[in-house]
Amino acid sequence: MRRILLSVVFFPLALCAQTPYVSNVWVADRENGTYKNPVLYADYSDPDLCRTGNDYYMVSSSFNAIPGLQILHSTDLVNWTIAGYALAKQTPEAVFAEPQHGNGAWAPSIRYRHGEFYIFYGDPDYGIYMTKSETAEGAWDAPVLVKPGKGLIDPCPLWDDDGRVYLVHAFAGSRAGIKSLLAVCELSSDAKSVVRESVIVYDGHEVDPTVEGPKFYKRNGYYYILAPAGGVTTGWQVALRSKNVYGPYERRMVLTSGTTAVNGPHQGGWVDTPGGEDWFIHFQDLGAYGRVVHLQPLKWVNDWPVIGIDSDGDGCGEPVLTHQKPNAGQTSPIATPAESDEFNTSALGLQWQWHANPMPWWWFAHAEKGVLRLYAVPQPETYKNLWDVPNLLLQKFPAPDFTATVKLTFSPCGKLKNERTGLLVMGLDYALLSLENTPEGFVLSQNECRDADRGNPERTNASVTLDNGTVYLRVKVERQGVSALCTFSYSINGETYRQIGEPFTAREGKWIGAKAGLFCSRPSTFNDAGWVDTDWFRVN
Repeated sequence: MRRILLSVVFFPLALCAQTPYVSNVWVADRENGTYKNPVLYADYSDPDLCRTGNDYYMVSSSFNAIPGLQILHSTDLVNWTIAGYALAKQTPEAVFAEPQHGNGAWAPSIRYRHGEFYIFYGDPDYGIYMTKSETAEGAWDAPVLVKPGKGLIDPCPLWDDDGRVYLVHAFAGSRAGIKSLLAVCELSSDAKSVVRESVIVYDGHEVDPTVEGPKFYKRNGYYYILAPAGGVTTGWQVALRSKNVYGPYERRMVLTSGTTAVNGPHQGGWVDTPGGEDWFIHFQDLGAYGRVVHLQPLKWVNDWPVIGIDSDGDGCGEPVLTHQKPNAGQTSPIATPAESDEFNTSALGLQWQWHANPMPWWWFAHAEKGVLRLYAVPQPETYKNLWDVPNLLLQKFPAPDFTATVKLTFSPCGKLKNERTGLLVMGLDYALLSLENTPEGFVLSQNECRDADRGNPERTNASVTLDNGTVYLRVKVERQGVSALCTFSYSINGETYRQIGEPFTAREGKWIGAKAGLFCSRPSTFNDAGWVDTDWFRVN
């Protein structure tokens, strides 16, 4: 019964979606048989994928955000939609009730075997977890701690031909005290525990520093480990192969930036199509925009993978910016992950994530009124700025240039003052339009906070007094080189917008891109709270 309940609560949109959402700001499918990279101009960090039949499923890191471990679905590797999440809450639940920036679910892998999906992920502070489900949309089992240990990250399983189960993983230098190593252990037949401890199979210190993010495969009698090395923004892809699961492994570089502007290119995974084509998906770090997803052709030459385009025939490819689409054997509709939200259903849209494990009373999807109601949550006792606040409801930046506009009506509790709500761009630095209930009435401010992670206070750049709590708030985001410039404006009637405050250069979060979204908070605890009704959130 509990599995059914979780499915209803967290994945209803995936079950009832009819028409695919199509972004107004970024579509990778060029509708002429080709696609452009990135196929996802959004922060789906450390992507991995698998195929079952004609369907592809991708998972990515979610760190502290909840619901966690986003699962995307595609039928052609170019058009993707959000299907669900594998984590309703992170464990230990009490720890993740507070924001744990940069911690949590790192670098997952997803596999399909005997009618079940498996996701393995590393938590750098606790070890390697596994969760599984009969459907990618959920519900997913409670995570099992397969291999406890501080600093164990980036796991990927391999079911061998004889049914034995192996797991490759890396080490986080920040926790383990060492990095640039890959290790393999053997798991039990149910993949829930270790039966043979880890053995180092590759040391990348000399030629592949910071080798990490390994993905495990078997093909033509060879065991393959595909892994990035050299750093997120400066590295390359390495292929390792051996006839023995524990090595020794031969090594070859198979993808570099080359003459392109695609820095990295970093961690990803290989998948084949029903028709026998091979493809590789990976990420590129774009600062405030996060780690965006690229799709590269892959071919096998003398039992070595060559990724991208190998113009000089040396076995090492370069990324493509445009390319012929995969031959999926069918016509796939144009589709993108959801961004805009009219809040007309009884559940949160799958694009939204909290900054920590949520409490059920933080929000009410008021389908009858067609609004999302956020209640004013008390700030933590240790509050310094919004970096400390768990009830930030945010989504990823979806494109290099876009505007996000929200219509909201603020109804603060009459017994309290200084409740506030607003539109937020969140990262290590953040900025917002803050609508606050003050002794003087409703005050709309444009605020910013530099080095929020260091506990610095907000500053107010400009303020205006409003007659009531209904207002339209907007942020315009424009790419300028590797930066994202944000300008804020507001409207009383939804037609004429007035710029307020100062331009703000967005900054990435801890291992994630900047995010945009909503919040509602109060400085003190009382036996009730005010709220904000969000009529819609639109990205154009």
